[in-house]
Amino acid sequence: MTTNSECPIWGAECIVRPFYVDTDTHFIENSFRAGGNYELASSALYIIREGMDDSDKARLTSFLVEQRMRGIAAPRITQDEALRAKKRSPLPVHERAERLLRLFVDQSSSIGATLMLLPLKDSHLRYDKSNEPDITQLAMAWSESTTDEELRFLTSYLVEQGWITSRGPSVSGAYPCRVAVQGYSRIEEVTENPDSSQCFVAMWFDDSMDDVYEKGFMPAIEAAGYTPFRIKEARGLIGKIDDAIIAQIRRSRFVVADFTHGKTGGARGSVYYEAGFAHGLSLPVIFTCHKEMMGKVHFDVNHFNHILWENENLEDLRKQLTDRILAAIGQGPNRNG
Repeated sequence: MTTNSECPIWGAECIVRPFYVDTDTHFIENSFRAGGNYELASSALYIIREGMDDSDKARLTSFLVEQRMRGIAAPRITQDEALRAKKRSPLPVHERAERLLRLFVDQSSSIGATLMLLPLKDSHLRYDKSNEPDITQLAMAWSESTTDEELRFLTSYLVEQGWITSRGPSVSGAYPCRVAVQGYSRIEEVTENPDSSQCFVAMWFDDSMDDVYEKGFMPAIEAAGYTPFRIKEARGLIGKIDDAIIAQIRRSRFVVADFTHGKTGGARGSVYYEAGFAHGLSLPVIFTCHKEMMGKVHFDVNHFNHILWENENLEDLRKQLTDRILAAIGQGPNRNG
């Protein structure tokens, strides 16, 4: 049984299917304003209805988009995820624009195809006529926009960069655009390399971590069929991240980011940067941390599922990390057997 209904987040038309496995969960299908399909726990519904403004909802929608980018077709919104969305930092404007460009590339049926953005008030989901995705609503979701003005501003930025072409809005407000060759090139630059066998390891460069790397991280990554890479010689860098680090992250299939630091030292700023840069490229990031340090991890990443480890049991770290890589990334090209 299916019913046409409203998206619990945005009120846009969608399909609601009963979720028999868990009666406290709703399955929302084709809510393009929320980026697609998702599951919603009843405990999160109250927070959305009573405690979220449009900016909060936009950040919650970004969470859904990011989960789908990582291969989760129908992400689940729990009460905790709804609360985190309210505290989450807004996406940087340049990242919002690049996500919009990525969507335009994905939605182009062929090179040179025209995409038609409509004013939000004229954008409707009509399942009785078409099952085609609503590009305007998807664009709002992917770009963390809440108004037509924000979406037009980001689209104009893409035009200025030469990544899309457009004649500008028509009298009716419709905004036709096409992805330019430079736009396809830009997405190729910032998209993960699925054929890469390299894993970039972002971690503290202190000598005390050598044993952890050699007995935990390195054999785990190799057991999953990938080649680990870390730039320990970059320890002398201050401020700006070295171009070699950026280049190696771009060449990698995924990143392992360890947020361990010394008891008297501060958080590893470079690790946060490298993990954030990888997220910006839509590269999978696997989070790890020493068990005693987890309580000091910054809020922006402490809600991710970290692999916790202890020096006394690096074999457990090795096994957990190998299993996580195989589950999240899949078997690498170098794996034997």
